[in-house]
Amino acid sequence: MTCDITLFVNPTAGRGRGARAAQPAAALRAAGHSVRTVLGTDADDAVDRAREAVRAGTGALVAVGGDGMVSLALRAVAGTDVPLGVVAVGTGNDFARAHGLPVRDPAAAGRAAAAALKEHGGRPVDLGRAGERWFGTVLASGFDSRVNDRGNRLRWPAGRFRYDVALLAELAALRPVPYRIGLDGAPPEEVEATLVAVGNGPSYGGGMRICAGARCDDGLFDITVVGPCSRRTLLRVFPRVYRGTHLTHPAVTVHRVRSVTLEAAGITAYADGEPLGPLPLTAETVPGAVRLLVP
Repeated sequence: MTCDITLFVNPTAGRGRGARAAQPAAALRAAGHSVRTVLGTDADDAVDRAREAVRAGTGALVAVGGDGMVSLALRAVAGTDVPLGVVAVGTGNDFARAHGLPVRDPAAAGRAAAAALKEHGGRPVDLGRAGERWFGTVLASGFDSRVNDRGNRLRWPAGRFRYDVALLAELAALRPVPYRIGLDGAPPEEVEATLVAVGNGPSYGGGMRICAGARCDDGLFDITVVGPCSRRTLLRVFPRVYRGTHLTHPAVTVHRVRSVTLEAAGITAYADGEPLGPLPLTAETVPGAVRLLVP
């Protein structure tokens, strides 16, 4: 079966790798599909254009970019029958890694999407939803979201160095956050935490496995709560996040639930690396919310 495919492209992703959209397009055309490309003048315009393509009956929406582009694409396809393909050419690419998709190989990702369309048309996978926003990887709050907040405010230095500066500044100001956390509709409990991460998938930030045991097909979040800890402890445990072995540290607690309510003053939540909004919020898992073009 052949169909019309929409490439949803961020040409600036991965220092220009997103501009190489011709490679996945060639693979899709070789499989007999017709391909059109959608670009947006900004994030809202891009989502509007993607939604228009979905309403018009595109055979699939293929996001070309990083996790931010996937996040935009999810707003268009979640809860519909239109499958999502991912050509991961961004910086982090945690969504693609969670699903075993090619990373920084546009031609291979295009071939994988074409093969999935032919074989099964997309496999259902879970998403998280907070209000009207969908997310595929991790919703972050606390220390990590404060680093993002500070980095986004800085005008110097440029690029990722801003976040290194922000990390050092937040370490100097490290303090526990008073949370109220409600799990699966139970009355909220008051806890102090360095951060709380809500994982539909295992990693964020380009491979930090903060919710290492999270799966995208079990209908559950993994909630990682890092309790109060000193700067020394945080620095000692942090490298373990890349292996997921931090979960055995006494300061770390993991809950597996279908929904969570988070309340904390002055904390912004980020989902898939993008600002979601200030707490409080409630997030829930939605099983099979999107059909994903995976092997």
